[in-house]
Amino acid sequence: MRKNSIFLAFFLFFCVSLCIFAQRSELTLEDAVSLALKNNLSLKKTEIDLASSGYSERNLWSEIFPSINANAGIGYRWSPFSDPVQTAGYGFNYSIGFGVSLGLNAGISFTIKSIQLAHQGNILKYEDARNQLSIQIIKIFFSLVAEKNNLLFLEEVFSLAQRQYSRSETLFRNGLVGELSFTQSRLALENARYSLSAARIAHNNNMSEFCAMLGISANDNLELSGETSLVRIEADSCSLIQKYLPLRPDIIRGNQEIERLAMAERQTFWQNRAPSLNLGIDWSSSSFDPFADSLSASARLSIPVDSWIPGTSRYQSITRASDTLEKAKIDLTIAENSAKTQISSLSALLHNSWDSILIARLSLEAATRNYQLTEHAFNNGSVESLVLEDARNNMTNARGRLIQTELSYFNMILDLSAALNIDWKNLIDNYGVQGE
Repeated sequence: MRKNSIFLAFFLFFCVSLCIFAQRSELTLEDAVSLALKNNLSLKKTEIDLASSGYSERNLWSEIFPSINANAGIGYRWSPFSDPVQTAGYGFNYSIGFGVSLGLNAGISFTIKSIQLAHQGNILKYEDARNQLSIQIIKIFFSLVAEKNNLLFLEEVFSLAQRQYSRSETLFRNGLVGELSFTQSRLALENARYSLSAARIAHNNNMSEFCAMLGISANDNLELSGETSLVRIEADSCSLIQKYLPLRPDIIRGNQEIERLAMAERQTFWQNRAPSLNLGIDWSSSSFDPFADSLSASARLSIPVDSWIPGTSRYQSITRASDTLEKAKIDLTIAENSAKTQISSLSALLHNSWDSILIARLSLEAATRNYQLTEHAFNNGSVESLVLEDARNNMTNARGRLIQTELSYFNMILDLSAALNIDWKNLIDNYGVQGE
């Protein structure tokens, strides 16, 4: 009785452990995105740039902090050809000094503003990189889910081919079908086996690459948990452009870049043409003569002249800053036009591509029904095995077309949501047409 209790306890523990392992081997979409954002190396580089610009933005006082210098020296003084009486002060000596210098220029305020704008630009760059990575992971995730569903279908097709081969083999042994029909059934079985094997290898390779992107080790027991419910997206491209175009990260960065370059232009102008004031304090002391310590203070006003002369290097730096600003304005116009074209194109594609999904679904329904009828006729001896194989291939191809069509439509939804800089679920909720 005690042995039975121990065995039962061990069995229950094994079952619980198996369940826990199965739960741990599931990977949801949210988990995949979280792992990618955590372990992506390119994103880590962007985080370093963001931290660096953030540190500069938090220490703006450094732009007006004075320059502080300390110096020390040691030397030996000796003149072999001088009168020995006059060389009493010769020998080792040392000196120490301390200086503070503060430079003030009218361009400092623009420098500070440029640092702030650069940090804001890095924040947008980081957020955009996170969004782009998330979109990429979502596409791959559901592509792998589609591959897994296709594998399940190919396994069903392989089972159908096995049953057909078994029946053909029985009929051939009993002399009810010819050798050609039996050979065709065997060929159909091997084709189904090869298609399943090739799809399985491709799926395993894609899963390994996906795990590498997430920074986790590949696991044969890893299962992706997630599915999409496609709906027809109906949205007017003009209203989308008007509402979401100003919120795109690249458009915001473009405006910030123009503002930053405007500040840089003013900074360059004032640094090269405005007077600058330099304040300095120096203290020094030398050995063997404590009464020789010196303390000096200076104030110097510098007025640039060459920057007002056309053709000089300073004059050219001012004109280059102005040219850079104009080019940034042109880049922003190009980005806006490209974004408008992208949003309009994706909206039109989503509108027109829904019909292809409906056609693919009807094609699969017709191909499935045709296979069912052909299989029934084959079992009754009314059609040859080659006709049944053609019907099964048509059903397989129709299933594959439907999977690819739905996946392509979902990818367009992701692309449009990325173009609008909104979550794809919000796009479906706001512009999806249910019941289609």
